[in-house]
Amino acid sequence: ASPALAQVGVSIQLGQSGYYGPLDVNGYPTPSLVYPRPVIIQRQSSGYGPVYMIVPANQSSNWGRYCGRYGVCNRPVYFVRDSWYTNTYVPNYRKHHPSSQNHGERGRPGNSGTAPGHNK
Repeated sequence: ASPALAQVGVSIQLGQSGYYGPLDVNGYPTPSLVYPRPVIIQRQSSGYGPVYMIVPANQSSNWGRYCGRYGVCNRPVYFVRDSWYTNTYVPNYRKHHPSSQNHGERGRPGNSGTAPGHNK
């Protein structure tokens, strides 16, 4: 008999270091962007405006391969810089959502409880 291997899942919430996924930037300082224009993979009228995303650098540079994981291939996407997310968004988010600080930070990859985040 072989020993059983334990699988441990780590959930990273919006507002924590290590989160990847969409961000609501309304009410936050202007984001620092990876690219000045949105990235569009599928040109179609989705009826939705652009979405701001924090993703690993290898994903933003090859977005056509990864956009389906986040369900936003039909939307214009602005990628925010990791430094802006970490140094600006997270502190402001925590100020307005104090309960988000009760969760441990365990580094990347990330997942959001309500927004369609992604495990790398």
